Amino acid sequence: MVLPIYIFGMPVLRKVAQDIPTDYPDLDKLLADMWETLAQSEGIGLAAPQIGKDIRVVVIDLDLLSEDLPEYKDYRHAFINAHIVEYDDKEKDTMEEGCLSLPGLHESVTRPKRIHVQYLDENLQPHDEWVEGYLARVMQHEFDHLEGIVFADRLSPLRKQLVKSKLKSLLQGRFRCNYKFKMRRP
Repeated sequence: MVLPIYIFGMPVLRKVAQDIPTDYPDLDKLLADMWETLAQSEGIGLAAPQIGKDIRVVVIDLDLLSEDLPEYKDYRHAFINAHIVEYDDKEKDTMEEGCLSLPGLHESVTRPKRIHVQYLDENLQPHDEWVEGYLARVMQHEFDHLEGIVFADRLSPLRKQLVKSKLKSLLQGRFRCNYKFKMRRP
């Protein structure tokens, strides 16, 4: 089932998400709904807070980018109880990011190129690994949602001032998107 994406201003997007027990009810259905919602919205990542759930569940599908990034052919994974344990701040890069919860807003964000993550996969198998490159960026973006952070929070003070009116427009419902959404009524 395609679920509505929660738009900037919804309180759940500012909550720190909680780990879930391995016997979380209907986890398979939740993941299936998240995959369907992600596909319908044409995104590459979706965190549970973006569908109104303050739990640590993320799905990432990089297969959409495999024409330009062949290493991500068939890359489609779920991350349960995901945490970034450590950031390798030695090398950073800056790239433009967008977000399903902030439709129409695209800004350059600087992030570490390499991170240490721990999570359970869709089969509830534990993983403890260093991730780098584009996947590390996407994980940081999505895992930020689990900490109540949106990518606009990562902008420089000057850029934050410059996008303030765009964020206000989102809060007022002045935006367009091609997917189901839920927003706080102004």
